Amino acid sequence: MPNTPTKFLLSTMLVGGILVSISSNSWLGAWMGLEINLMSFIPLMSSQENIFTTEASLKYFIIQALASSTLLFLVVMKALISQITPTGVGVYEYVIMIPLLLKMGAAPLHWWFPSVMEGLSWMNCLLMMTVQKAAPMMLISYSMKINLLTLTIILTSVIIGSLGGMNQTSIRKILTYSSINHTGWMLTSLLSGSNLWTLYFMVYSLLTATVTTIAKSFNISFINQTMSISTEISTKFILFTSLLSLGGLPPFIGFMPSWIVIQAMVMNSLTFIAVTMVVMSLVTLYFYLRICYSSFIILHESCKWSTWLHSKNKILAYSIILSSTSMMGLIMCTMTININ
Repeated sequence: MPNTPTKFLLSTMLVGGILVSISSNSWLGAWMGLEINLMSFIPLMSSQENIFTTEASLKYFIIQALASSTLLFLVVMKALISQITPTGVGVYEYVIMIPLLLKMGAAPLHWWFPSVMEGLSWMNCLLMMTVQKAAPMMLISYSMKINLLTLTIILTSVIIGSLGGMNQTSIRKILTYSSINHTGWMLTSLLSGSNLWTLYFMVYSLLTATVTTIAKSFNISFINQTMSISTEISTKFILFTSLLSLGGLPPFIGFMPSWIVIQAMVMNSLTFIAVTMVVMSLVTLYFYLRICYSSFIILHESCKWSTWLHSKNKILAYSIILSSTSMMGLIMCTMTININ
């Protein structure tokens, strides 16, 4: 891992590359921003403590270089075709989405995502699942329309993201397939405008940051390790309420953006897609609940009442956090109903 000044410089370049891509007026400028983002993230991935980071960074570089070269080729072809036949550039508006989908790991272009995530530290996993998706998402929104390609990518991401996490024991891979599932939801939110996508992305990033921070603090990498968290039971509640909120279970705050997306899809006459996404969300809730079951029921040691009474200040603080998470979701949902 680079030292602190180097890490600060690379992190600044990472965010700067995203801002260059989002604020660019041309596809060439957006491509340059993506390259700056890539070149700053590769050194951040390296770590002396984990021998798998070299393999993960090499895989990530090859995939991103392939996507970037394909994007540059399509941008140049679009510029040439527009000079010859201005009416023939329509297909390139949709084809340009493919390398961007490969960059952020949307299904069916997700084959590299789980293996790369498995070799990264928790903080780099958080960057991969949140920050690194921002620039490709915003670039996709420029050519996002309701068509066969878009709906196919959304359905594939939601289904593979749900079913792929069923037989996983690694927390990193479970969160990876959850990220693929949420990518389908975020692509759906882009159909209704960037404001809804911003809301969904912020809530998703907050919940993912909570889960990854707790997993890093207790050094959890697999499901069976959640049983050995020797700490207050309230810490487990914070972790698993965040997981359930990430799965979109009401009344937590993670349900609010999902509800708005479903409402927008019904208004756009995409009822079948909405029903499929809701059913697949139940599958993601299954493997979240499986983690909760193994931690709370299997080999669980409960504290005595006297221990709870002596640590009532900590429990009060945790209870306030949990209550605020639930109430925030309820308040937001109520406000949404009143606005509509």
